[in-house]
Amino acid sequence: MELGCAMAGSAAAPPGPGPPAAAGAGLADSEEYESLPSGVALGTHMVAGAVAGIMEHTIMYPVDSVKTRMQSLQPDPKAQYRGVYEALRRMVLTEGFWRPLRGIDVTMLGAGPAHALYFACYEKMKKALSDVFQPGGNSHLANVVKQRLQMFNSPYTSVLGCVRTVHRTEGLGAFYRSYTTQLTMNVPFQAIHFITYELMQEHLNPHRQYHPQSHIVAGAVAGAVAAAATTPLDVCKTLLNTQENTALSSLKIRGHLSGMANAFSTVYQLGGLPGFFKGVQARVIYQMPSTAIAWSVYEFFKYFLTKRALEKKT
Repeated sequence: MELGCAMAGSAAAPPGPGPPAAAGAGLADSEEYESLPSGVALGTHMVAGAVAGIMEHTIMYPVDSVKTRMQSLQPDPKAQYRGVYEALRRMVLTEGFWRPLRGIDVTMLGAGPAHALYFACYEKMKKALSDVFQPGGNSHLANVVKQRLQMFNSPYTSVLGCVRTVHRTEGLGAFYRSYTTQLTMNVPFQAIHFITYELMQEHLNPHRQYHPQSHIVAGAVAGAVAAAATTPLDVCKTLLNTQENTALSSLKIRGHLSGMANAFSTVYQLGGLPGFFKGVQARVIYQMPSTAIAWSVYEFFKYFLTKRALEKKT
């Protein structure tokens, strides 16, 4: 999953008087919530980020499974869905209650460390945008494995089984076929997310206080806009990760598809321009609460841990 970071602590944002007394009693007025005091360890950001990442991906995983299936270029007749709710309902009724959660374990393993590093880097290098190179989702291996487990009639029944089979039949490079596409997608996603989040914050939280409602609303809107705009790249990434056999066979493509240019060409041949927006509804529905959860949880834990550190100092 992609996760954008708001440009908290921007020099253009005037420091606020501090969080409301009901929510933030104990933080000194001279201390800015967005700029943590030097005494607070880097672990504060890492713990907050890891918790946020795990909660985000765990809660929203079933919708991510639906998104993967709805991005299929030539889906099985039994896996053609008109909407997210219908897809979830049919998956549970025909394939079992736990089917939408297949692959969640590898996602959780990847989300914790990835988000911990992501937010730690973000807090250390806010204006440098170094987080572009460490998306707040899973590792490339985790992405490939979880999307193959999510596909309709997936031959894989476990994470380790999937990893072993893919490595044996397709080699180590299979886990990095969508690497360049992922990086290319992350740049516009982050840029759009930053801009949208900041515009929302200017109206909802101009003093950059700890304000849960503003983090939720701004994160949801920013995630939705960025997700919709970068759906074409996500469709290509899914194709590269899953190597959809039916679609590739229909174009008489032998071997494995690799490279962003080949993915774009294949998507266009099979679905035309509309093909680049397959699953956009599920992607937006996934990203809105996903980024809202991530930011609200992260900001809460950052505030909570900072408050404790300040209280210990006094």
